[in-house]
Amino acid sequence: MAFYKVICLATLLTLLTQESHSQLNVCGRPVLNTKIVGGQVASAGSWPWQVSLRTSGFHFCGGSLINNQWVLTAAHCFYSLNPNDVAVVLGVQALQGSNPNQVTRTISQTIINPNYNSNTHDNDICLLKLSSPVTFTTYILPVCLAAPGSTFYKGTEAWVTGWGNIASDVSLPSPGNLMEVQVPIVGNRECNCNYGVGSITSNMMCAGLSAGGKDSCQGDSGGPMVSKQGGRWIQEGIVSFGNGCALPNFPGIYTRVSQYQSWINSQITSNQPGFITFTSNGTDGDLSVTCPGLPPPPTTRTSTTITPTSLLSLSSVCGRPVLNNKIVGGQVASAGSWPWQVSLQIFGYHFCGGTLINNQWVLTAAHCFYSTGITTSTVTVSLGLQSLQGSNPNQVSRTVSQIIIHPNFNSRTFDNDICLLKLSSPVIFTTYIQPVCLAATGSTFYKGTLSWVTGWGDVGTGVNLPSPGNLMEVQLPIVGNRQCNCNYGVGSITSNMMCAGLSAGGKDSCQGDSGGPMVSKQSGRWIQEGVVSFGRGCAEPNFPGVYTRVSQYQSWINSQITSNQPGFLTFTSTGTDGDLNATCPGLPAPPTTPFKQLSP
Repeated sequence: MAFYKVICLATLLTLLTQESHSQLNVCGRPVLNTKIVGGQVASAGSWPWQVSLRTSGFHFCGGSLINNQWVLTAAHCFYSLNPNDVAVVLGVQALQGSNPNQVTRTISQTIINPNYNSNTHDNDICLLKLSSPVTFTTYILPVCLAAPGSTFYKGTEAWVTGWGNIASDVSLPSPGNLMEVQVPIVGNRECNCNYGVGSITSNMMCAGLSAGGKDSCQGDSGGPMVSKQGGRWIQEGIVSFGNGCALPNFPGIYTRVSQYQSWINSQITSNQPGFITFTSNGTDGDLSVTCPGLPPPPTTRTSTTITPTSLLSLSSVCGRPVLNNKIVGGQVASAGSWPWQVSLQIFGYHFCGGTLINNQWVLTAAHCFYSTGITTSTVTVSLGLQSLQGSNPNQVSRTVSQIIIHPNFNSRTFDNDICLLKLSSPVIFTTYIQPVCLAATGSTFYKGTLSWVTGWGDVGTGVNLPSPGNLMEVQLPIVGNRQCNCNYGVGSITSNMMCAGLSAGGKDSCQGDSGGPMVSKQSGRWIQEGVVSFGRGCAEPNFPGVYTRVSQYQSWINSQITSNQPGFLTFTSTGTDGDLNATCPGLPAPPTTPFKQLSP
């Protein structure tokens, strides 16, 4: 499962620290539901979208905040309950005792999916409109939602959170801390074999261990099941039902959120939630599962990607309790050592990197700008910057007059993840602001070629860049595309991509670095060969970072920048390409002659 380094505006979270203390009556009583078995206490603020639904002061169901006024939960939580008796509690860590970050709202509207079947629990999904909007804080933030076309293959790791029972009929002990548990996805074919063929519909998904021992349970119903991709948490499931709690061969069953984007958007017509397509790598092992009465799997697996239509500014902050992509295992860069490095910011907060390629154009990643809430009017480009906080005497800022995303960018596979930004006015070159050269068509970057990656992203998975936020640098060797395909799954790394990292891990780009440069030095000139794109986690062994291969795009870049075109230089690796020896199941034999890039 790839955790893509999608770097959009999670740092906007820092802006939203004004807390709302509107304490309304807390009501609640344990009805149906489900809770965590085999998990552990969650750290305060680690799941800031988690809500507690209460009646008469008692928790009965969970839910998730999906924008500043709407909560997603299960239909069965409200099928026989008067919503006027319910309080929605946000920013809460424990059910008893003090919760300084707690905010409470009543419900002004309850919308149960019209196709909900209380017998089969099909379409077990419900929307709650809060009596008034909440203010986002570190402890209250929305989650992203899985878009149509998302794939959650067997074994995909997911997290479930809630305040439910810790075993069948065993209540959560005082003080009732929020619990979390990690469980793998179980494919629908296998789940149908477990529960009885036909009981698990395409509107459901399952997760749990075949040996049991970890699961949601009574009191968790309506709460979220989430997975992480590109530093963003995406909700794929809503706790729905199951046979007992954590029983062997009976995984928990969840409403499949990706089936409901159209319905959700038809109910929430403004400030719509952020939908993101979650993509599993490799092949789906569930297709090989069979049992009596189960129809054979399709001969080909088809999945239609529907482009998200509601990625507004909300999706800039959803799904990430902390910030974004940065350098792991590197060191602070000296001021002026990478004068083409730019920081892309919204409202003064860094969300992606980029590179200056002439006096008015910046190169970055397409996924940084795929959200419709990120526009020319909201983005500032900062050049000559050394640190994100404090004084930067060499800093120059520009707004953006044009954003050009590559027309063939694929938001699911991250192929053609490249974008051009035109600055509002040209900059003057200084010691601290200069353009980088770009790798020309036909450049070769053999396995082991040393490169440098720079950025202001995280220094580890979920570990923010410490103050004052100095620009970081890390040196990495190129990993050949054949080897990288073996690492990520054959076919996942295209000729438009390249990889770099250590087999032992420990050094990598990370959340917050997306769009930034990977460069190598040749004859005293620095040449950009890659744009930070995606990867599995940050600095994990055998999962190098994946970068857009700049040399594939000379013609496209020059077709967009028709005057004062960037400087393209051919980078040539010496010796032979050791990557040609790499092999693994499913990988085609190497070409008889060394690989050369073709013109795009």
